[in-house]
Amino acid sequence: MKKIYYPIFASVLLFLMAGCDLDRYPETTLADTNFWKSESDLKGACNRLYNLLAGFEIDTRADDLYNGNNDISSGNRTVPNESGNWTDPYYRIQTANIILEKSADMDLSEEILNRYHAEARFFRAYHYFDLVKKYGDVPLVLKAFQDINDPDIKMGRSPRADVLEQVYRDLDFAAEWLPAHNQLKSNEWGRVTRSSALALKARVGLYEGTRSKFHNYGTPDTHLQIAVRAAKETMQEGHTLYGNYERLFLYDGQGAANTENIFVKIYGKTSSGANIQTHNNSRDLENRYAPTRNLIDIYLCADGLPYGISPLVPTNESRYNEVLENRDPRLNMTVYSLGEEAYKGIFSQAYAFGRTAYIMKKGFIMEDWNHNSGAVVDKILIRYAEVLLTYAEATYELNGSISDADLERTVNALRQRAGLTVKLTNDFVNRNQLDMREEIRRERTVELAGEGFRYDDLIRWKTAEEVLPRAIYGAKYIEEDWGSTSKETVQNLLDENDRLVMQLARDRRFDARRDYLYPVPLNEISLSGGHVTQNPYWSSNTEEE
Repeated sequence: MKKIYYPIFASVLLFLMAGCDLDRYPETTLADTNFWKSESDLKGACNRLYNLLAGFEIDTRADDLYNGNNDISSGNRTVPNESGNWTDPYYRIQTANIILEKSADMDLSEEILNRYHAEARFFRAYHYFDLVKKYGDVPLVLKAFQDINDPDIKMGRSPRADVLEQVYRDLDFAAEWLPAHNQLKSNEWGRVTRSSALALKARVGLYEGTRSKFHNYGTPDTHLQIAVRAAKETMQEGHTLYGNYERLFLYDGQGAANTENIFVKIYGKTSSGANIQTHNNSRDLENRYAPTRNLIDIYLCADGLPYGISPLVPTNESRYNEVLENRDPRLNMTVYSLGEEAYKGIFSQAYAFGRTAYIMKKGFIMEDWNHNSGAVVDKILIRYAEVLLTYAEATYELNGSISDADLERTVNALRQRAGLTVKLTNDFVNRNQLDMREEIRRERTVELAGEGFRYDDLIRWKTAEEVLPRAIYGAKYIEEDWGSTSKETVQNLLDENDRLVMQLARDRRFDARRDYLYPVPLNEISLSGGHVTQNPYWSSNTEEE
């Protein structure tokens, strides 16, 4: 069972938001006896769920982004004593459960009460899905603990199927009672909507449907059918793709006018300029991680063919920019080219060779970079493009095929938005001896690059054991492009093809017996009296996370 922090019960009640807007903190503390009286109280309480929501996080567990060696990619992870991967979601679930219980007897109409219960249940589902992805079976807690003597504090792990069934129930309730996205008032932008619940349900269905299919357990078709239906329902909610892929992730793409955004984490400041919730994403793009050559090689060439087989691939790669030319336009919207205006003036390759010699363009905002830890552009957590990709993949995995009509309204709609003129069709796949599954997966990888999906996708596809142990590559050393950085300076980092090797294959490991699940923290096992058990093949070695 999760570790119980007793201040939860006080802090959730004392710091629940009193204001009606997402970007307001309470001006005074609130005693439980004086709260839970009005719709404003209940709405303010739900604001706590938004404030606790994780936003910009850098995921370097896979092969697409690099930020130095880490315990997951190197296979050196050990069983932690404690981990926020476990306790943080449970804290947020406890918050949702408190809201559901404390507000149950409020003198409000069914419509008002259920609208905010729907918000709480959406967030409960969101965090349980996060737990299931990492740990599999987890304790299913649907009440707020009030007393240390509550026997459910030592609850064991519930089967993942039961947890996901509850996730679906919560999302169905949310979809029934949340307003449509076009019904939100102007000062409510950022609150979850019916579309948020449907899109999350589609995400869950795709994840569990493909994971159970490729890991050979459960009922894959049941989940895939849920994914197809939920995605299709979302597609009927009136969402559209934002016109410009590159500017989608900048301030241009914020706000209710952009209906591609389905669920976002709101950041902002007070009218006086004081921080409410801020982040440092643009500085992290510069300093903390970089795109890999592994990712760049996934992008198609301009003729719609993979980089490995297209005649557009340079035979010698004699210039830095050559690998970025004649490619899917999204590549040049994601990675800076040599000579572009970047973080500190004109980008030179030598600037970034300490990482991969590639630097991230997608989502970089100079205005935010200028305010250390004060960036306020919103983080997109679910967008319409993902829904289209979910529909395409779930349809293919459910039926073993996908029609050109479905490809046209999903994959090809994304390509058209980006400016890639070659369409994915069954005929194109057959003529070029491609694999439709791989092309749909490729589309997902490049469309959602850098948005935190890659590792989870490799896990559910059961390809992590093949992909993750491979070496991580950076750019090729080309003397003319590297200025004062001589080859001798980086010689020890280059392979036989003069590519930077950021992490050798021998230093990357993935144990297929154990690494598809996280290790359960030891304190959770101990606090449960042993009712919570460890995941298979994880030893008792410990390490603080």
